[in-house]
Amino acid sequence: MEQDPGELVCRTGEPCVGIELLEPRDVPLGGPRAMAVRRTLPQRGRSLIGAWCFLDHYGPDDVTGRGMQVPRHPHTGLATVSWLFSGEIEHRDSTGAHAWVRPGEVNLMTAGRGISHQEFSTPGTRLLHGVQLWLALPDATRHVAPSFEHHRPEPVVGDGYRLQVFLGSAAGSTSPVRTHSPVVAAQVDLTAGAQLELAVDPRFEHGLLLDAGGLTVDGHAVPVDHLAYVPTGHDRIRLQAGDGPVRALLIGGEPLGEQIVMWWNFVGRSHEEVVAYRAAWQAEIGAEPAPIGSQEQAPRFGPFAEGTPPPLPAPVLPALRMRPRG
Repeated sequence: MEQDPGELVCRTGEPCVGIELLEPRDVPLGGPRAMAVRRTLPQRGRSLIGAWCFLDHYGPDDVTGRGMQVPRHPHTGLATVSWLFSGEIEHRDSTGAHAWVRPGEVNLMTAGRGISHQEFSTPGTRLLHGVQLWLALPDATRHVAPSFEHHRPEPVVGDGYRLQVFLGSAAGSTSPVRTHSPVVAAQVDLTAGAQLELAVDPRFEHGLLLDAGGLTVDGHAVPVDHLAYVPTGHDRIRLQAGDGPVRALLIGGEPLGEQIVMWWNFVGRSHEEVVAYRAAWQAEIGAEPAPIGSQEQAPRFGPFAEGTPPPLPAPVLPALRMRPRG
């Protein structure tokens, strides 16, 4: 516990103007010898920014001879958003989508009631660098049919800045990619010493992940790999680059207003739901028998092309009851 915690006073009808810095934590994907990522969402003190519930930041990593290898695995109740700074990833999923993730192009995969997919970096990729994000679907649409969308946004270029808006709207650019709640996401590049006052929706809370360079957000210095949280009530965010060029990722959205249970690759609303999702996946891949009395009438996580690597079995459930957060 903090011995002398800082105090932030928020009065009714006024925005809380404080900027909160979220520190990354190192997470090995697939075990200690696998690719390491820096995770800034979720955290113990903050589970969501808008509907954004997960943010992994990785690289630049030299993946020559090994690469990213994520075999088929399931998702429910969320949409995955893939955005690269360098490298290339091949994507396949149970909707039949087969696509590539490349720098400047977004892939959004809506899991809905259930989907499975795999991602492998391509043989020619040497440096892999990017982010993987998840959007929690609101209760009203979290059981929709799974789908996949791909988009390459046209950059918005101005005095010392370049924006690529791949979800939602910002700086006069609007993405055609469908989301199930109001959100925004963009890559922001600034030249050395550049200033940018970005108009934003005051109903949104925002996060700015600094990938490279020196950056202040509304006068607050942001360390590299950290996520700066900006609460609702702001219609402008002021960015100031330091002595070198800056690359950052902007995310935001209306507060979800719902609590979620997130475990492994599933987003649900209760402990029982997540347990049922795990059981359905294990039964589909033949890792465990289907529970007695299971209500699953068809494969929840869909068909998959033959000849692909074996799927990932789910880990063992925690020995405690999972509680909703948000």
